Amino acid sequence: MSKSLKRVRAALESAGVPIDVRETALARTAMDAAIALGCQVDQIAKSIVLQTTQTQEAVLFITAGGNQVDLDAATALAGTGLGKADAALVRAQTGFAIGGVSPVGHITPCQAWFDRTLLEFDRIWAAAGTPHHVFGLSPTQMLEISGAQLADFKSLSQKM
Repeated sequence: MSKSLKRVRAALESAGVPIDVRETALARTAMDAAIALGCQVDQIAKSIVLQTTQTQEAVLFITAGGNQVDLDAATALAGTGLGKADAALVRAQTGFAIGGVSPVGHITPCQAWFDRTLLEFDRIWAAAGTPHHVFGLSPTQMLEISGAQLADFKSLSQKM
């Protein structure tokens, strides 16, 4: 078992939530994961990592699989300029490679926001530290254990 997957399992265990980790052939994208799990793409909780422009700290936006993060809305929430985080920053600050970033188990906790769209479902799925593993929880459980704040930050062109 990879170190990343072990860290996610430990975070779930520590939070006292049921551990439902599944291995998939590939879950690098939200669509891949939804197909593998037989669920709607919006039931996939994508972990989008951006970085602050001043301090280069990672910030996390947990969003429904079919949504995109609106940079202006995200910047307003963060209260500072944001830009795309590169793979090296994502790995250094979260401990995960892009395509396997989990909303829990980061090596350096970061400020996080949670897409309200995810609350529309009984169960959602997120990366479990690798591109081949996901875990499922209720949206309220994931919101709570991620330490994220409920917010609106999806692009206005997204479905409502």
